[in-house]
Amino acid sequence: MGERVLVNGARLLDNLSAMSTFGINPHGGIDRAFAQESDRQVRAWILEMWARMGLETGTDAIANLWGKKHGSENLAPIVFGSHHDAVPDGGKYDGAMGVIIATEIMQTILERQIPTRHPLAVVSFTAEEPNAFNLSTLGSKVLCGRLAKEDLLSKTDRSGKVRLEDAVKELGGNLHHLDEARLHSGDIAAFLEAHNELGRQLEIRDLSVGAAASITGIYREKITVTGESNHAGTTMMQDRKDAFLSLSEIAAALERGALQRNSPEVTATMGYVNLHPNEANIIPGSAEGIIDIRTSNDEDLQFVLGFVEEAAEKARSRRGVQVLRECLLDQKAQPLDPFVREAILHGMAAEGEPEVTLTSMAGHDAANMQRIAPSGMIFVRSVGGYGHCRREYCRPEDIVKAANAMLFAVLELDQSMDAAKPQPAETAAAVNWEAAS
Repeated sequence: MGERVLVNGARLLDNLSAMSTFGINPHGGIDRAFAQESDRQVRAWILEMWARMGLETGTDAIANLWGKKHGSENLAPIVFGSHHDAVPDGGKYDGAMGVIIATEIMQTILERQIPTRHPLAVVSFTAEEPNAFNLSTLGSKVLCGRLAKEDLLSKTDRSGKVRLEDAVKELGGNLHHLDEARLHSGDIAAFLEAHNELGRQLEIRDLSVGAAASITGIYREKITVTGESNHAGTTMMQDRKDAFLSLSEIAAALERGALQRNSPEVTATMGYVNLHPNEANIIPGSAEGIIDIRTSNDEDLQFVLGFVEEAAEKARSRRGVQVLRECLLDQKAQPLDPFVREAILHGMAAEGEPEVTLTSMAGHDAANMQRIAPSGMIFVRSVGGYGHCRREYCRPEDIVKAANAMLFAVLELDQSMDAAKPQPAETAAAVNWEAAS
């Protein structure tokens, strides 16, 4: 591959710091959920940055952002990127770091005038994080065909007042053109994503970076308990139908089930709860919670769900409440591509890092992209294992190492892959490309 090419680390970190100003709250966390004003603002900033670099920029039907440069051969593009949205009061690294690393890789290639056989494209996905529409990894799900316009046109947010169609339109997309955004096998040569690990596997081993071998399965379920509201002082304890206590017992059973598996690759959480009427002097008449179970093993999942059902049945019989369970997501574990992973490992070795692989216990857009293209991920050490909170932190030197390793992988894949040529009928309408200005 000739002389080793390195990214501009100072510029990368400056851009990451600049991106963190969009949606920053008084406590230092990031509020940049899908369709918020901060989401709109950061999108404009990203597209402007890519246009200044000389890329062709565009927004597809689900409002994913794209920046593209041409290659010397008629090959499918190598795509790299992540997402720009954040969880409420989130950190500045999750998703954003992957977008900025991809941007820096592209800018380095352009500045050094490195010829590539493949076209290259950076992407920032729409709505990767859970949001008011209960749709995570939305942009990549549409690209790989897991969601079609029929699934989304009737969708509203939790309040029932905001239509997904309107939210996407405000961001430059169009749900009626979703079929045109769909990508197929062969449309992309490879996809790469950099991300903070969000856990402690790398920190425990005192490593800066690691390559993902697979991405855990994610199961989410909404549990609605309907009891009976009544006066908190005058209703005798034996006469109560407390919806919140019933939901709490289900949450505790969820934890017991996960603990009994005794595995670092099984986790279970009830992170969202909504009570009604939610007043100190009223027994809760209804309670709603969303559970999240992570595992790559279906037997583990069914084991934990057995505890949930047992607790739900006890609540029905003992407390006289109704319990409704509704599956929101059942995303199976997704192995990533070994060829792309090997290129990432070579990049890590070039940085003097051990060639270590691990399982991702968080979901990522790469899991969807693997369905249509060979995909890989590089993880950056999360100090303290913090993720989805304002305490997220990645050391600057680790971030730059990951960027250099991924740049190495992109250039290696460009030389070693002979992916199928794109079919114009399938790919021309995927992105509404606009000449950079």
